[in-house]
Amino acid sequence: MTDQPTVHTEADDPLLLSADAARDLLAPVPWRRFAVIGDSTAAGVGDPWPGYETLPWPDRVVRTLRTAHPEVEYLRTAVLGATIARVRDTQLARVLEFQPDLVHVSCGGNDLFLPDADLATVERELDELCAALTASGAQLSMFTLSDAFTGRLRSLRPRFVAFAELTRRLAHRHHAVLTDLWEHPARLRRDWLSADRIHLTMAGQAVVATEVTKSLARHAHSRPAQTSH
Repeated sequence: MTDQPTVHTEADDPLLLSADAARDLLAPVPWRRFAVIGDSTAAGVGDPWPGYETLPWPDRVVRTLRTAHPEVEYLRTAVLGATIARVRDTQLARVLEFQPDLVHVSCGGNDLFLPDADLATVERELDELCAALTASGAQLSMFTLSDAFTGRLRSLRPRFVAFAELTRRLAHRHHAVLTDLWEHPARLRRDWLSADRIHLTMAGQAVVATEVTKSLARHAHSRPAQTSH
């Protein structure tokens, strides 16, 4: 894996949407109650990066949503270190009580760091979590993690290849809006990963926000037109 040498800032990063472009993309979307549930990847944990606002990806998305729809309500329960079971036990009830119409769910990675990690169990538990959320009538959003496993984490890459595949399966099964980041070119940039080589920097968070925005807009545009009677 080689780094791209060009140094960008938020103002000139070619992988980012401008504020106006992002607002225009989200203007047609129907969602007004946005919740984010899961672990640190959902929370947007990561290091600051020069030239980029220190703002996690979900907060960036909701800010754009509110520029188009000021009435949007937002709840983020995601926390660092959460396993799927912890998300279910400590976050699910709060999210359901909020009555969201759009929920981004991202967890399972911490389960795979456990010595006794079992992909079948991860898929089953994540499937159950997604089912509980969709049963409320909410639209799901999910993303795959990126292929940026280097150094001490390189040995875990096969496990996370499988995790990306199961995320795609679950997204299809639950009709989720899927943002596939596995092969995103930004993963090759030196500003992608924080010092821990796990979480994204704020430059990475900005890219994720752009990609999620694009995915939500595509989904909204693909919805069947409503006919009046």
